[in-house]
Amino acid sequence: MNSNFHTHTTLCRHAVGEMREYVESAIKSNLKKLGFSDHVPYVFKGNYYSYFRMYLNDTEGYVKNVLDLKKEYEKDINIYLGFEMEYYPLHFNDTLKFVKSFSPDYLLLAQHCTKNEYDGVYSGGNKILKEDVLDYVEQVISGMNTGLFSYLAHPDLIAIENNESFYLEQMKRICLRAKELDIPLEFNFLGLMENRRYPSKLFFSLASECGNTIIYGVDAHSPKELERCNYAEEKANDFLAEFNLKRTEKIKLLDGTTV
Repeated sequence: MNSNFHTHTTLCRHAVGEMREYVESAIKSNLKKLGFSDHVPYVFKGNYYSYFRMYLNDTEGYVKNVLDLKKEYEKDINIYLGFEMEYYPLHFNDTLKFVKSFSPDYLLLAQHCTKNEYDGVYSGGNKILKEDVLDYVEQVISGMNTGLFSYLAHPDLIAIENNESFYLEQMKRICLRAKELDIPLEFNFLGLMENRRYPSKLFFSLASECGNTIIYGVDAHSPKELERCNYAEEKANDFLAEFNLKRTEKIKLLDGTTV
Protein backbone atom coordinates (compact mmCIF):
# COMPACT_ATOMS: atom_id res chain seq x y z
CA MET A 1 0.00 0.00 0.00
CA ASN A 2 1.54 3.30 -1.03
CA SER A 3 -1.37 5.77 -0.93
CA ASN A 4 -4.21 6.95 1.26
CA PHE A 5 -6.68 9.64 0.22
CA HIS A 6 -9.03 9.48 3.23
CA THR A 7 -7.54 11.57 6.04
CA HIS A 8 -9.24 13.89 8.53
CA THR A 9 -8.10 16.75 10.77
CA THR A 10 -9.16 18.23 14.10
CA LEU A 11 -11.31 20.77 12.23
CA CYS A 12 -14.07 18.16 11.98
CA ARG A 13 -14.16 18.08 15.80
CA HIS A 14 -13.97 14.30 16.09
CA ALA A 15 -10.34 13.71 15.06
CA VAL A 16 -7.11 14.24 17.00
CA GLY A 17 -3.53 15.19 16.18
CA GLU A 18 -1.78 17.93 14.26
CA MET A 19 -1.78 17.77 10.47
CA ARG A 20 2.00 17.57 10.48
CA GLU A 21 1.75 14.41 12.61
CA TYR A 22 -0.47 12.78 9.98
CA VAL A 23 2.12 13.53 7.32
CA GLU A 24 4.99 12.16 9.39
CA SER A 25 3.00 9.04 10.27
CA ALA A 26 2.26 8.47 6.60
CA ILE A 27 5.97 8.75 5.79
CA LYS A 28 6.79 6.24 8.56
CA SER A 29 4.39 3.81 6.91
CA ASN A 30 6.16 4.31 3.57
CA LEU A 31 3.17 5.93 1.93
CA LYS A 32 4.06 7.86 -1.22
CA LYS A 33 0.75 9.72 -1.57
CA LEU A 34 -1.37 11.26 1.17
CA GLY A 35 -4.64 13.06 0.58
CA PHE A 36 -6.32 15.20 3.22
CA SER A 37 -10.09 14.94 2.81
CA ASP A 38 -11.76 16.39 5.86
CA HIS A 39 -15.55 16.77 6.03
CA VAL A 40 -16.60 19.50 3.65
CA PRO A 41 -18.01 22.73 5.16
CA TYR A 42 -21.51 22.29 3.71
CA VAL A 43 -23.31 25.50 2.80
CA PHE A 44 -26.70 25.07 4.43
CA LYS A 45 -29.36 27.76 4.30
CA GLY A 46 -30.63 29.13 7.60
CA ASN A 47 -29.11 28.39 11.00
CA TYR A 48 -28.51 24.64 10.66
CA TYR A 49 -24.94 23.38 10.85
CA SER A 50 -23.47 19.91 11.21
CA TYR A 51 -21.65 18.83 14.33
CA PHE A 52 -19.10 16.71 12.44
CA ARG A 53 -17.57 19.00 9.83
CA MET A 54 -15.38 22.07 9.64
CA TYR A 55 -16.97 25.51 9.78
CA LEU A 56 -17.06 27.62 6.65
CA ASN A 57 -14.53 30.05 8.08
CA ASP A 58 -12.13 27.15 8.82
CA THR A 59 -11.74 26.35 5.14
CA GLU A 60 -9.08 28.89 4.24
CA GLY A 61 -6.85 27.77 7.11
CA TYR A 62 -7.36 24.10 6.21
CA VAL A 63 -6.34 24.71 2.62
CA LYS A 64 -3.32 26.78 3.61
CA ASN A 65 -2.08 24.11 6.02
CA VAL A 66 -2.38 21.38 3.41
CA LEU A 67 -0.57 23.42 0.78
CA ASP A 68 2.16 24.46 3.23
CA LEU A 69 2.76 20.83 4.19
CA LYS A 70 2.70 19.81 0.53
CA LYS A 71 5.57 22.19 -0.15
CA GLU A 72 7.52 21.40 3.02
CA TYR A 73 7.44 17.62 2.52
CA GLU A 74 7.58 17.52 -1.28
CA LYS A 75 10.78 15.47 -1.25
CA ASP A 76 9.28 12.84 1.06
CA ILE A 77 5.66 12.41 0.03
CA ASN A 78 3.08 13.72 -2.44
CA ILE A 79 0.26 15.54 -0.62
CA TYR A 80 -3.15 16.31 -2.13
CA LEU A 81 -5.96 18.65 -1.08
CA GLY A 82 -9.40 17.12 -0.90
CA PHE A 83 -12.77 17.13 0.82
CA GLU A 84 -15.17 14.37 1.83
CA MET A 85 -18.61 15.46 0.62
CA GLU A 86 -22.21 14.26 0.65
CA TYR A 87 -24.76 14.74 -2.10
CA TYR A 88 -27.48 16.85 -0.50
CA PRO A 89 -29.69 17.98 -3.40
CA LEU A 90 -30.92 21.32 -2.01
CA HIS A 91 -27.46 22.55 -1.08
CA PHE A 92 -25.03 20.67 -3.32
CA ASN A 93 -24.49 23.36 -5.95
CA ASP A 94 -23.88 26.14 -3.41
CA THR A 95 -21.40 23.98 -1.53
CA LEU A 96 -19.64 22.89 -4.69
CA LYS A 97 -19.25 26.50 -5.80
CA PHE A 98 -17.77 27.42 -2.41
CA VAL A 99 -15.37 24.48 -2.31
CA LYS A 100 -14.22 24.87 -5.91
CA SER A 101 -13.13 28.42 -5.11
CA PHE A 102 -10.26 26.82 -3.14
CA SER A 103 -9.16 24.65 -6.12
CA PRO A 104 -9.11 21.24 -4.39
CA ASP A 105 -7.37 18.34 -6.07
CA TYR A 106 -10.20 15.88 -5.48
CA LEU A 107 -13.50 15.10 -3.75
CA LEU A 108 -14.66 11.90 -2.05
CA LEU A 109 -18.33 10.99 -2.06
CA ALA A 110 -19.61 9.83 1.32
CA GLN A 111 -23.35 9.81 1.99
CA HIS A 112 -23.39 10.14 5.77
CA CYS A 113 -27.05 11.17 5.89
CA THR A 114 -30.05 10.96 3.60
CA LYS A 115 -32.05 13.80 2.05
CA ASN A 116 -30.44 17.07 3.18
CA GLU A 117 -29.10 15.80 6.53
CA TYR A 118 -31.37 17.89 8.76
CA ASP A 119 -34.49 16.31 7.27
CA GLY A 120 -33.09 12.80 6.79
CA VAL A 121 -31.48 10.04 8.85
CA TYR A 122 -27.90 9.06 9.63
CA SER A 123 -26.99 6.41 7.07
CA GLY A 124 -25.09 4.38 9.65
CA GLY A 125 -27.99 4.30 12.11
CA ASN A 126 -29.60 1.17 13.54
CA LYS A 127 -33.22 1.86 12.60
CA ILE A 128 -32.97 2.10 8.85
CA LEU A 129 -36.18 1.70 6.88
CA LYS A 130 -36.72 0.77 3.24
CA GLU A 131 -37.35 4.39 2.30
CA ASP A 132 -34.04 5.38 3.91
CA VAL A 133 -32.17 2.83 1.80
CA LEU A 134 -33.92 4.09 -1.32
CA ASP A 135 -32.97 7.69 -0.49
CA TYR A 136 -29.37 6.63 0.17
CA VAL A 137 -29.06 4.76 -3.12
CA GLU A 138 -30.65 7.53 -5.18
CA GLN A 139 -28.37 10.16 -3.65
CA VAL A 140 -25.21 8.09 -4.03
CA ILE A 141 -26.03 7.45 -7.70
CA SER A 142 -26.83 11.13 -8.23
CA GLY A 143 -23.50 12.05 -6.66
CA MET A 144 -21.59 9.59 -8.81
CA ASN A 145 -23.38 10.85 -11.91
CA THR A 146 -21.92 14.33 -11.41
CA GLY A 147 -18.51 12.98 -12.44
CA LEU A 148 -16.88 15.03 -9.68
CA PHE A 149 -15.92 12.32 -7.22
CA SER A 150 -12.73 10.27 -7.18
CA TYR A 151 -14.30 7.38 -5.31
CA LEU A 152 -17.18 6.34 -3.05
CA ALA A 153 -16.17 6.17 0.61
CA HIS A 154 -17.60 3.45 2.88
CA PRO A 155 -20.36 2.51 0.39
CA ASP A 156 -21.62 -0.11 2.85
CA LEU A 157 -22.25 2.39 5.65
CA ILE A 158 -26.00 1.79 5.42
CA ALA A 159 -27.64 -1.51 6.36
CA ILE A 160 -31.16 -2.75 6.95
CA GLU A 161 -32.01 -5.58 9.32
CA ASN A 162 -33.88 -8.73 8.29
CA ASN A 163 -34.20 -7.81 4.62
CA GLU A 164 -31.16 -9.16 2.83
CA SER A 165 -32.80 -9.49 -0.57
CA PHE A 166 -33.94 -5.86 -0.58
CA TYR A 167 -30.49 -4.71 0.60
CA LEU A 168 -28.72 -6.63 -2.16
CA GLU A 169 -31.18 -5.41 -4.78
CA GLN A 170 -30.52 -1.79 -3.88
CA MET A 171 -26.77 -2.06 -3.32
CA LYS A 172 -26.48 -3.72 -6.72
CA ARG A 173 -27.72 -0.47 -8.25
CA ILE A 174 -24.78 1.34 -6.66
CA CYS A 175 -22.27 -1.32 -7.65
CA LEU A 176 -23.41 -1.45 -11.26
CA ARG A 177 -23.43 2.33 -11.67
CA ALA A 178 -19.99 2.61 -10.08
CA LYS A 179 -18.77 -0.06 -12.49
CA GLU A 180 -20.24 1.82 -15.47
CA LEU A 181 -18.61 5.08 -14.36
CA ASP A 182 -15.32 3.43 -13.35
CA ILE A 183 -15.60 4.79 -9.80
CA PRO A 184 -13.76 2.73 -7.15
CA LEU A 185 -15.54 1.62 -4.00
CA GLU A 186 -13.68 2.10 -0.73
CA PHE A 187 -12.79 -0.67 1.68
CA ASN A 188 -12.75 1.31 4.91
CA PHE A 189 -9.98 0.61 7.44
CA LEU A 190 -11.63 2.57 10.27
CA GLY A 191 -14.66 0.32 10.23
CA LEU A 192 -12.44 -2.74 9.96
CA MET A 193 -10.16 -1.85 12.87
CA GLU A 194 -13.00 -0.73 15.14
CA ASN A 195 -15.14 -3.79 14.32
CA ARG A 196 -18.02 -1.72 13.03
CA ARG A 197 -20.75 -3.31 10.92
CA TYR A 198 -18.88 -2.17 7.85
CA PRO A 199 -16.94 -3.31 5.89
CA SER A 200 -19.68 -5.79 5.01
CA LYS A 201 -18.88 -9.19 3.53
CA LEU A 202 -22.34 -9.21 1.99
CA PHE A 203 -21.64 -5.95 0.19
CA PHE A 204 -18.18 -6.91 -1.08
CA SER A 205 -19.45 -10.29 -2.23
CA LEU A 206 -21.92 -8.35 -4.36
CA ALA A 207 -19.19 -5.96 -5.54
CA SER A 208 -17.16 -8.97 -6.59
CA GLU A 209 -20.07 -10.32 -8.64
CA CYS A 210 -20.51 -6.90 -10.29
CA GLY A 211 -16.81 -6.61 -11.15
CA ASN A 212 -16.15 -3.47 -9.14
CA THR A 213 -12.76 -1.96 -8.45
CA ILE A 214 -11.96 -1.20 -4.81
CA ILE A 215 -9.57 1.15 -3.09
CA TYR A 216 -8.28 0.99 0.47
CA GLY A 217 -9.02 4.04 2.61
CA VAL A 218 -7.60 4.50 6.11
CA ASP A 219 -10.27 7.07 7.07
CA ALA A 220 -7.68 8.34 9.52
CA HIS A 221 -8.93 10.30 12.51
CA SER A 222 -5.59 10.12 14.30
CA PRO A 223 -1.96 9.89 13.19
CA LYS A 224 -1.65 6.45 14.80
CA GLU A 225 -4.17 5.06 12.33
CA LEU A 226 -1.77 5.92 9.52
CA GLU A 227 1.12 4.32 11.40
CA ARG A 228 -0.79 1.04 11.60
CA CYS A 229 -2.09 1.09 8.03
CA ASN A 230 0.24 -1.75 7.00
CA TYR A 231 -1.24 -3.99 9.69
CA ALA A 232 -4.74 -2.89 8.67
CA GLU A 233 -3.88 -3.72 5.06
CA GLU A 234 -2.99 -7.28 6.08
CA LYS A 235 -6.35 -7.62 7.83
CA ALA A 236 -8.11 -6.19 4.79
CA ASN A 237 -6.37 -8.65 2.49
CA ASP A 238 -7.53 -11.51 4.72
CA PHE A 239 -11.08 -10.14 4.79
CA LEU A 240 -11.24 -9.92 1.00
CA ALA A 241 -9.30 -13.09 0.17
CA GLU A 242 -12.43 -15.01 -0.86
CA PHE A 243 -13.56 -12.33 -3.31
CA ASN A 244 -12.32 -11.61 -6.81
CA LEU A 245 -11.94 -7.84 -6.64
CA LYS A 246 -9.62 -5.61 -8.62
CA ARG A 247 -7.83 -3.12 -6.40
CA THR A 248 -6.42 0.27 -7.34
CA GLU A 249 -4.28 2.84 -5.58
CA LYS A 250 -4.89 5.56 -8.15
CA ILE A 251 -7.59 8.20 -8.24
CA LYS A 252 -8.77 10.67 -10.85
CA LEU A 253 -8.42 14.30 -9.82
CA LEU A 254 -10.84 17.10 -10.62
CA ASP A 255 -8.58 18.32 -13.42
CA GLY A 256 -8.89 14.94 -15.13
CA THR A 257 -5.40 13.67 -14.37
CA THR A 258 -4.79 10.41 -12.54
CA VAL A 259 -2.36 10.04 -9.63
